[in-house]
Amino acid sequence: MKHKNNEEKKPKFAVLGAGHGGLAMAGHLAIMGFEVSLYNRGEERLWGVAARGGIDIVGEVEGFGKIPIVTIDIEKAIHDADLIMVVVPATGHRYIAEQCAPYLKDNQIVILHPGRTFGAIEFRQVLIEKGCTADVIIAEAQTFLYASRVIDPGQARIFGIKNSIPVASIRAHLIPKVLSRLRMAYPQFVPGDNVFKTSFDNIGAIFHPTLCVLNAGWIESETEFQFYLHGASPSVSRVLELVDAERIKVAETLGIRAMSARQWLYIAYDSAGSDLYNAIRVTPGYRGIMAPTNLQMRYIREDVPASLVPIASLGKMLGVKTPVMDSIITIASAINQCDYWAEGRTVERLGIQNMSLRELRLFAIGETSAGDNQVQDTAWSFLKGEGK
Repeated sequence: MKHKNNEEKKPKFAVLGAGHGGLAMAGHLAIMGFEVSLYNRGEERLWGVAARGGIDIVGEVEGFGKIPIVTIDIEKAIHDADLIMVVVPATGHRYIAEQCAPYLKDNQIVILHPGRTFGAIEFRQVLIEKGCTADVIIAEAQTFLYASRVIDPGQARIFGIKNSIPVASIRAHLIPKVLSRLRMAYPQFVPGDNVFKTSFDNIGAIFHPTLCVLNAGWIESETEFQFYLHGASPSVSRVLELVDAERIKVAETLGIRAMSARQWLYIAYDSAGSDLYNAIRVTPGYRGIMAPTNLQMRYIREDVPASLVPIASLGKMLGVKTPVMDSIITIASAINQCDYWAEGRTVERLGIQNMSLRELRLFAIGETSAGDNQVQDTAWSFLKGEGK
């Protein structure tokens, strides 16, 4: 729809999640002049926003964003939203999909901020399980846009906003449509290749769980130490490199060129080193970041089931061995007395366990039908970079 002045109508946003990220995003969107509704599963995090009538944002962005709809009713939150921004831990994506399924409408766009590993695929599978027939676009961001914290009820501080974040949708040919709407608010988002690429470039999957597991003694003794600079010792860094190599191998088997952790550090921070240990040590962004004080936190509870498990599970399906990654998952499960293999995003829970390698590659760009050879051949050529 166009306005009379030929400018495209501003999209309406629903932000699902009122934690550190959701509050920052909802407040900033409102300050930029977009209509925003805010949903949270529990009422407590919404009280301050409801009392103020909006969200105070300080730091990198300053201002007050009015939020007309603040609710625990997800139907009300997403009713007429064009873009549905899911800003919850990855372990909450399944719940949000279940709650949204009865109320989604054609042409709505759901974006996970971020998807971690295969978040968009999981969201799609849950909608299928719940019988949702709405023609929606499901997309995921590679990482989260903001560095932010809630500092008071209804108030958030934005410490920084990233410059460039890839976004991809389940049907890759629809990525331009997603970006045409999303970039009206956020020019920082750029096209990703496909949802497998955004998922495999989830570098947190490499750093967070392994550093926690191999420094469990220090963490539980409440020893104060810098998580990356002290926790990533030479021997620990060698394990990180092995986990990283397994991730890259699984991606390669699928036809995806994933960047290594060393490459990511260089791109993100200009950090160069002869190995991962030295690259981490010269990374300025890691200086002063202290280790967590317990192991019941998102670096394990989110990043193991929603980041490592899907990579290892897909590797097993494709015949790629991931012994070091498997050991980190198993030890993390023992530490937190749970079964992350059972809880996590396995290929069975994602609904892709019966796909051939060819079907998985076609799935990455949104073509899974075996009935149209011409479409499949075109999709195959596109994936290999032979077509446009």
